[in-house]
Amino acid sequence: MLEKQWILVFSSGDLFKAELLKGLLSEHGIESVVVNKKDSAYLIGDVELFVTVENAFEANQIIKASEI
Repeated sequence: MLEKQWILVFSSGDLFKAELLKGLLSEHGIESVVVNKKDSAYLIGDVELFVTVENAFEANQIIKASEI
């Protein structure tokens, strides 16, 4: 069984932005994963949004058009 290849399409210090974009991508049938790399004590770091390599181009177009 082949594993999916994931690529970073969005990074932000705000979790809510990544979650909004995840919902938007889901509405377009694109599977995505949010990875929270923020330090829980100091709240520094980023939240990253990943999609499969096959969906990266379409996801980037949707994200750019979203104005988030």
